[in-house]
Amino acid sequence: MTNDLLLAGIVLLGSCVQWLTGMGFALVAVPGLVLLLGPADGVVLANCAAGAISVVGLAGGWRRVRARAMVPLCVAAACTVPAGTWLTRRLPEPALLLFMGALVTVAVVLVLRGARLPTLRGTKGAVAAGAVGGFMNSAAGVGGPPVSLYAVNAGWTVREFVPNAQFYGVVVNAFSVAANGVPQLSAPRWTLVVAAMVAGGLIGRGLARRIPEKRARLLVLLLALTGGVTTLGKGMWGL
Repeated sequence: MTNDLLLAGIVLLGSCVQWLTGMGFALVAVPGLVLLLGPADGVVLANCAAGAISVVGLAGGWRRVRARAMVPLCVAAACTVPAGTWLTRRLPEPALLLFMGALVTVAVVLVLRGARLPTLRGTKGAVAAGAVGGFMNSAAGVGGPPVSLYAVNAGWTVREFVPNAQFYGVVVNAFSVAANGVPQLSAPRWTLVVAAMVAGGLIGRGLARRIPEKRARLLVLLLALTGGVTTLGKGMWGL
């Protein structure tokens, strides 16, 4: 019962911040899901949920998707998703937790600093960001930060970033689910997850009208950093 409540709480929080800021489900939820369900089911549940939320979010903004940038991003991601899946199936759980925690922590720090990298500009930058994002998404459930860094270096506004991030989320999570499969959850748990996603979406949309965007994004990143460090610590302890 306690685990079910924790699962619902993690999914609700992730869904809430995704609707509040246009990104962040995986960053916030993956560390908790991995610690609760284990690396395999935690990652694929994050892939399923983040992909479903991106589909719904994209329904109203698909006309603003930049196809020229998205094609190299998504093609590169498709090429590296199998590598992330291959790696996670061969690492022992403590090493996998360590790897996931390190990926989340480093990604959040880079996004917080708004890292400016010449290699993340133009078509080559899109390919690099997509490749790293695809690998991270299938290996650790967190594929958004490289795309965020690409958007920063490309000079995209938030209005431009959100629909493109959602489009990328639909594609890369579809590839990741195809490679990793779906989580082994009971029917009641699936019902709980869907209910938590809906509730989180409603709460997030309500809060979006009241909380300034910059403050909300900072909160998301700080929550993600806390989760990443916690997962990193558990991995180190297990080793």
